[in-house]
Amino acid sequence: MHGVEYVFVSFVLFRQNLGFSLTGAQRRVLEEIETDLRQPRPMNRLIQGDVGSGKTIVSLLACLKAIECGYQSAIMAPTEVLAEQHFLTSHRWLEPLGIQVALLTSSVKGSEREELYGRVKTGEFQLVIGTHALIQETVEFQRLGLAIIDEQHKFGVIQRAVLKKKGENPDVLVMTATPIPRTLALTYYGDLDVSVIDEMPPGRMPVETRVFPESARQKVYQVVREEIGRGRQCFIVYPLVEESEKLELKDATRMADQLQREVFPEFRMGLLHGRMGSDEKEAVMMEFKRGGIQILVATTVIEVGIDIPNASVMVVEHAERFGLSQLHQLRGRIGRGQHFSKCLLLAQYRSSEEAKVRLKTMEMTSDGFKIAEKDLELRGPGEFLGVRQSGIPDFRVAHILRDTPILMEARKEAFWLIHEDPELILPNHLDLRKELMKRWRGRLELATVG
Repeated sequence: MHGVEYVFVSFVLFRQNLGFSLTGAQRRVLEEIETDLRQPRPMNRLIQGDVGSGKTIVSLLACLKAIECGYQSAIMAPTEVLAEQHFLTSHRWLEPLGIQVALLTSSVKGSEREELYGRVKTGEFQLVIGTHALIQETVEFQRLGLAIIDEQHKFGVIQRAVLKKKGENPDVLVMTATPIPRTLALTYYGDLDVSVIDEMPPGRMPVETRVFPESARQKVYQVVREEIGRGRQCFIVYPLVEESEKLELKDATRMADQLQREVFPEFRMGLLHGRMGSDEKEAVMMEFKRGGIQILVATTVIEVGIDIPNASVMVVEHAERFGLSQLHQLRGRIGRGQHFSKCLLLAQYRSSEEAKVRLKTMEMTSDGFKIAEKDLELRGPGEFLGVRQSGIPDFRVAHILRDTPILMEARKEAFWLIHEDPELILPNHLDLRKELMKRWRGRLELATVG
């Protein structure tokens, strides 16, 4: 696909049939992707955009480009709920264009799974959407040209590398609402090209975020009552599914029962967590979506793939226990409709100083890159050529934030060197090549995984 020009009939029809115009930011990012696809080298690009900014439509347009060039595309999502959401969206838009879309998750079993494997291998399915099931050894593509990883902070480096190996140097597109520190650090080095969808579609409502101490719990409950009184719905999120002997934390299972009996007896409540079966989770979500449930008590299983436009308030219990990325993703579940929304973070008074900084950051900004920069500052960028995604990197002296100007100069020199001598075989570069292989042999391949 690299470097080839085609007339994209389905691509043009898709854009004409959307029923709405792409935002300026979406058009700009799409042009950046198209430029990548025309290059002789594989694309390795990160799309950053908050929930609701339109990453999915841009990714589908990229898939169409690959498909019309005779290649297959794959989208890997971290949960079945999100994979199914992508499948339904893709199927609705692409089936009228004659494009076959498959859904592959752990729920697909037996003969149905075997049949799906066969149709992927022969190329009958042009777009395959799935969870980790996509990277099983038994999954073979006829000609994978574009691999897309959604919510990439949910996947390990190894998993992303395995998906990439399903094709012969496929173009790779990773999408996230909050770049993890490791990815943000890699962008400083140019291993990933970055596209930012920094414009929200018209009508998207802002989310007000406030931190409350335990002593203000009744005030938080009152906000919930007022919002439900206006016909809205609410999420209440807990860090645990069930009570733990080791951790003094509230859990979703017990609190759902207690809230129903003692706090909100007048409202219809539901419970959602990761230990429930797929069918049970789906039933609860459908009930919540149609309005049969007014308050959904949940764990972080709702972090991605949940779209409830009528949900306008979220309460996060023990907010000090969550990372910035999780809090930002959770907050993205509200403000998806036409209603002003509120994210209420309940935190214990004995929070650590780092936790207080995280919570203050959430109050101050909803910008994914600013949140990622603060996360980078607090946690460190992780290994650049390894599998750890946070922590202190293997630098002897440099600091990724403090020394950015020096690092950018080093990056420029490194790119010049590779342009002049890509294999490092010139006499004056042999010592550098020897040291590089000695220190990082076996890990270099991971550096190309976003």
